[in-house]
Amino acid sequence: MYPRSGRTPGRAKERKKNMTDSKTATLSLDGKMLELPIHSPTAGPDVVDITKLYSQGGVFTHDPGFTSTSACESSITFIDGDKGELLHRGYPIDQLAEKSHYLEVCYLLLYGNLPSATELETFETTITRHTMLHEQMANFFRGFRRDAHPMAVMVGVVGAMSAFYHDSTDINDPRQREIASHRLIAKMPTIAAWAYKYTIGQPFVYPRNDLDYASNFLRMCFAVPAEEYVVDPILARAMDRIFTLHADHEQNASTSTVRLASSSGANPFGCIAAGIACLWGPAHGGANQACLEMLEEIGSVDRIPAYIARAKDREDPFRLMGFGHRVYKNFDPRATVMKKSADEVLDLLGIENNPKLQVAKVLEKEALNDPYFADKKLFPNVDFYSGIILEAMGFPTAMFTPIFALSRTVGWISQWKEQLADPAMKIGRPRQLYTGPTMRDYVDIENR
Repeated sequence: MYPRSGRTPGRAKERKKNMTDSKTATLSLDGKMLELPIHSPTAGPDVVDITKLYSQGGVFTHDPGFTSTSACESSITFIDGDKGELLHRGYPIDQLAEKSHYLEVCYLLLYGNLPSATELETFETTITRHTMLHEQMANFFRGFRRDAHPMAVMVGVVGAMSAFYHDSTDINDPRQREIASHRLIAKMPTIAAWAYKYTIGQPFVYPRNDLDYASNFLRMCFAVPAEEYVVDPILARAMDRIFTLHADHEQNASTSTVRLASSSGANPFGCIAAGIACLWGPAHGGANQACLEMLEEIGSVDRIPAYIARAKDREDPFRLMGFGHRVYKNFDPRATVMKKSADEVLDLLGIENNPKLQVAKVLEKEALNDPYFADKKLFPNVDFYSGIILEAMGFPTAMFTPIFALSRTVGWISQWKEQLADPAMKIGRPRQLYTGPTMRDYVDIENR
């Protein structure tokens, strides 16, 4: 264990107050009655505290996927899947996506409140002036094969930042935590763009301080030295919305991975690299890529009825990607905003003949009008529309998840900072339901 400096005393008092809550749950276990405290959050269902279940009752709980388990106390993001709500520090995601922009949302997630004009200007300036990478890191990119997946490159490069930025790896120093937070938010677009440039054999494009966050990223991805590249403001706004809508999503798999890595005292760059690796999974960050691959498999509008029929067939493993959500049992609140951006981008680019986009439009209409999908609340989600936008902008599907990782970095960092300030933080140690052999004696090889 490492020293628990930098903890917030106020949080400890608040937690102690919660622990004295009068509500309890009674568990009968082999004739023994156990009293378990119940804590009430500011929003969401009550939580039964099983911290002392093993010491008092000698048993653990079994919860595969931790879908019914609260592993931490957080004040950053709240999701109500039944209502289709997503709140960042209490602010609805649709309001933030429409009225705010990504760096302001970053400030909100990191510090808990919307910034004043002066605070926002200072924060934006700080992020802008941290966008360049250590020049020696360019050589690190060149150590990968040219056909490496951009996510593989990002995992390696972000993890290697701890070897280049020694002055911001001490998690017990609040100032170093702050510097690491700013560096990760600022440099992630450069890392993602350079990973893309490297895989397509083009020279790296350096960031510019006169561009906003989203415009800088688009320029680093699509500019070439041979000619000037001017970012269209509609595309920049759509890119900024994608960043904003993916900024944080409560205790999902990658965020939980970051928190688990953080609980051991790992440096911030290692923790975020772990989150990127987890996000790479097709069931998590790869969902928008899987959606585009599904549209490519369908191929043409006339084949849609057959695939819808397959999606309804329980015996068929085929599923419509980009519809429904594990958490949202109603509509995905991010999808409404993303659909608006998709319409704006497609209209700007005049894209009418792209087969995948034609399939996407018709599939969306057919699914929304089909009682089967309506009854099961399988509405288009954020992955369905974000994939369409990124495809229209010219990004290959291999870049979809890196862009997701870029967007989610601020959420991971906010959760990481919150955990380090939590006086109740312990190193993560899930238990197991062991079903292997009981103790047996070793048998010499000649007697087996």
